[in-house]
Amino acid sequence: MFFNIFKEKKEAKNEKLLVFAPLTGRVLGIEMVPDEVFSKKMLGDGIALEPSEGELVSPFDGRVKQVFSTGHAIVLESMGIPLLIHVGMDTVNLKGEGFILYAREGENVKKGQVLLRFDREFIKKKGFSLVTPIIVPDVKGAERIIKTELEEVKRGENVILEVIL
Repeated sequence: MFFNIFKEKKEAKNEKLLVFAPLTGRVLGIEMVPDEVFSKKMLGDGIALEPSEGELVSPFDGRVKQVFSTGHAIVLESMGIPLLIHVGMDTVNLKGEGFILYAREGENVKKGQVLLRFDREFIKKKGFSLVTPIIVPDVKGAERIIKTELEEVKRGENVILEVIL
């Protein structure tokens, strides 16, 4: 389902894309995500956050490549590199309940711009994990991905990934 949006290949430019925290919360290794599609890096490499607040902002200046109508996931792009942000595990099953989407497909966004809000308590009460993978699907377009060593991050303030192109 996600695979078709990541097929475009990009040329390496010897540049660096800084990905700032889109959420405030606790940092988890991607291997800790309770879904093998993410933990086994089937969609790409990255990091996960356990949000302590229900606001998700753009982690860089870029473009909204894809918005899932249920509000649980969004794909952004900057410098030709896509970034998938997937709020919670199996939250697609909420069918949009508990999510307010502000981003529109094709829209240019600025770092720190609010993309969506979600009701953490509602999602938890429904039995879903809030662990949010942040994935660079086009790992072949990136020479290397450097992950933060911080344990806690604040949205828009801390760099969580450096993608070396």
